[in-house]
Amino acid sequence: MVEKITFNDDDYRSKLLIRHGFILPKAKEKYKFNKISKVYEPIKGDNYDPKDALEEEHEVLDGDYLKTGFPKSMKNYTLMYQIADMSIEENYYWTLDFLREKFPIIDKLEDSFAAAENSAFFGVTQVRLGGQQDKIGQFLANTGRMVKELFQMVRELRILDERLEYYRSVEKELEKELDKRNKGSEITLKGYFVDFAQGGGKSPGSVYGLASNLEYVTLPDLFFGAPPFKDKDEMENYVNKLKADFNEKVIVVLLRQLTQYITWRKATHKEQENRRNFSLNYLAQHYEIIKMYVEWIKPYLRNVGKLSLKQRSMGMADIIATFESSMVDIEFLARKSSSIKVGEEKVANGYVCILATFNFRTRAELKVHQEGYQRGPVHIGRFKMNLRVYNWTDDEVKRYKNLKEEESKILIGDVVGSVVSSMEALGDDLLKYVNEAKGIKEEKDKKEDDGPEKPDSIKKLLFGGLYNPNKKKTSIKQTLFGDFYNFKEKGKVSEKEKSQALKKFYGNKKGLHFVFAYVTYMVFKKSHRMLAK
Repeated sequence: MVEKITFNDDDYRSKLLIRHGFILPKAKEKYKFNKISKVYEPIKGDNYDPKDALEEEHEVLDGDYLKTGFPKSMKNYTLMYQIADMSIEENYYWTLDFLREKFPIIDKLEDSFAAAENSAFFGVTQVRLGGQQDKIGQFLANTGRMVKELFQMVRELRILDERLEYYRSVEKELEKELDKRNKGSEITLKGYFVDFAQGGGKSPGSVYGLASNLEYVTLPDLFFGAPPFKDKDEMENYVNKLKADFNEKVIVVLLRQLTQYITWRKATHKEQENRRNFSLNYLAQHYEIIKMYVEWIKPYLRNVGKLSLKQRSMGMADIIATFESSMVDIEFLARKSSSIKVGEEKVANGYVCILATFNFRTRAELKVHQEGYQRGPVHIGRFKMNLRVYNWTDDEVKRYKNLKEEESKILIGDVVGSVVSSMEALGDDLLKYVNEAKGIKEEKDKKEDDGPEKPDSIKKLLFGGLYNPNKKKTSIKQTLFGDFYNFKEKGKVSEKEKSQALKKFYGNKKGLHFVFAYVTYMVFKKSHRMLAK
């Protein structure tokens, strides 16, 4: 079983980076991508090696480096600001609005805090949590019941797959000649037919029931020895050839039994396929409802368990129970599209990105606001900002978002973790069935969107089979010289050219993000009356 990552592990961020594909080039051969869970897993053993993470480090002392827990950046700027009566909200929104001018896509990735247990801020939040705790109980009760039902659904689908394997095997055998068809799966299905459809040996009209009579003693051998038949005509031709060697009464009963069986096999095959599709769709719906309940639970759990939510912050020396102290962590990704091209051909979606992280150590002062005369917290304290510059493809952006999503699941605590682990206990089969159901639905939607068939063009009506609208036009040189004329088809980019384009994209250090990260850093310092170059 692959290692489970928890906050108790000092290197949990390094392991999360590896899990989501941020791996050193020399260590990539040690991990493989799991297409079902969409994460990287160790090929040998179950544990991740933190040293394999493509992780950013900063120098603490001369030659002594400390890992930051973030992917290795191309450039980064760090600023720490602390002044009496400073409002941290102003600093955050100033940076956000400044970056938004040039980077239209802003993705908020983290928004969490921890507060000292005896602080007034914590006391105010606790007053508002009573009703939300009742909601958590209701959602968890429904979620637990539905997770229990998932086990039965997956088990039923496994049994259906086992049964359908026999039907599909018989269908493959029908493609062969009659005398070359294997009988293994057919005999198994005939056994199901006799036992369940006819009632077994206790039923006098079944194959085994009739065999108890002396004149029908050969019936089971003939029934089970018959090969798979495509249709009733093929079956009757086979049975008619047996008249020369067997009693006519036996042949008549055999014909009746095989006719019933073929009808049963076709009907039950269709029924099993329909039942499986229905079960798949119902499982996917059930799974999505559980995910919806979990999503609904998350905000309530965040409100109820904020103190234990950010375990790293709660264990830091900055949080003192008797002080009015709290820690706030905010992170967002500002990005702008930058297509990766070979000539005029686009080969990948790229983004120039600035990953902005904010860490606040605050003193929450309760003040009376003029509107409504309500008491509310005003955060005053230390502000720390990090701006990290990245050239990321669309895939890397998605992987980092998935990393933050998984980290947030760890942050939520043991309650949602137990729900997730219960679903993980079903193994890869659950995700396999859910993804298959989504694939079926997407394929069905695609067929519905195709619309009516387009009428034939006038050229096609005139020229018939000689007209091919998809045929590429050839130049005069190609027509004259044929294979001796070496030309490059438009729209085809070699892997080497694509690799070179990606290498150039990753090595670009003159983009807007490099300039604007520096400008943001310097203008912030100047606008807040700090020394700047």
